[in-house]
Order: sequence, then C-alpha cells, then structure tokens
Amino acid sequence: MNTATKSESIEWAEHRVEARTGGAWQVPAGCLLRVTDIEGSQTGDVFLVDAADVADGLSNGRSFDYNDSILLSVGSRLYSSRSKVLATIVADDVGRHDFLYTPCSQEMYEIQYGVTAPHPNCYDNLTDALAQFGVPRSTVTVAFNIFMISSVSADGRLTVSPTQSKRGDSIVFRAERDLLAAVSSCSSDTCNGGGSRPLQVSIGTVR
Repeated sequence: MNTATKSESIEWAEHRVEARTGGAWQVPAGCLLRVTDIEGSQTGDVFLVDAADVADGLSNGRSFDYNDSILLSVGSRLYSSRSKVLATIVADDVGRHDFLYTPCSQEMYEIQYGVTAPHPNCYDNLTDALAQFGVPRSTVTVAFNIFMISSVSADGRLTVSPTQSKRGDSIVFRAERDLLAAVSSCSSDTCNGGGSRPLQVSIGTVR
C-alpha cells in the first residue's frame, strides 16, 4: 500500500534487527514505522511509548476497547494506557497479528520450557533498548506481536500457530504523536515455526 500522496515522497532510514535482538528509535509524529520480515516466517514484538511521557506505553486493553476488536490491521489505531492515540496501522501485508501474549521473558522460558540458562527474550530486548531513552522497565507490558498467530478456543484456551508471513512482507504504522518505538526479533521457535531470523526496521519521513 502506498502511504504517501502523489505530491509526497518518503525518505526511509533503515535499521536491521538481528535474530533474537532488539532496538529502539525515535519516531516523530507523522512519520512511518515499517517492519519487514526479511527472510520469511519471522515474528516480532513492537512496543510504542509516548515520547513526552515515558511512563505511558502501549495498551492492548485500551486498543481492544476503542477498536472493538482483538484483531487489528489496516485502519486500526493503537492506544496507550492513558488512552492516547499512539499510532495507526496504514499498511499490512499479512493481516494477522497477536495482541494477547506478553513478550517472551527469561521467566517464561524457565516456567514453560524448563530453560534455566540465560535465554534471549523479547522482554529484555525491548526494555534494554528503551532504557537508553529513560523508559522504565515497568512501562513495557503487552507488545503488538507482528505476524504472530494466536487463537482462542471455545473453552478459552490460547494456542499459537506458525506465522504465515513470507519473505518481504511488512506492516507500516503512522505515528500519531512523537513516539519511542522498540522492535524485537522473537526468539521463540513456536511462533516462528522453528529458528529465529532478522527483521528490517524502516523509519520514513514524508517529504
């Protein structure tokens, strides 16, 4: 989807997020945040914070409420815990993402998989990356899990299926206010269908 009008052009700044790592960037209001699955079959966590209030981060509950849906795609707006509009999804090649699961963490690997050795995880990737901007770890709650497929059964059980994302697929968010945006390349084999791969983060300025 072309996110610029005929009289506009977009200048992109490119950043590569290696497998099982993360990064964070400033995204001014009106700019675009694009995350691309470089090789295919890779999910990622996106967490947004109001740059003017680093204690106010992305809220799945507020976003569900105000969009009247738990499945968010083009046209959906992502809200903060203080009900501020953070971003709008303006393009989406995959159309299916999760907003129910918290970022994988060291504790998750220990409790669910019995992994006691230090393991790369999205929670540490997101919080470590945002710390450079003064964002407290407590701000990071539920990330928007791009390309991740989760389902809720009739009895309320949650299941995760391998992503349907293909090489080159992307999702684009438009910042509705000055943001701090963190992205992690997920290291959970369950979400990615085995293995972990890099993601490309592009920040676009409309000229």
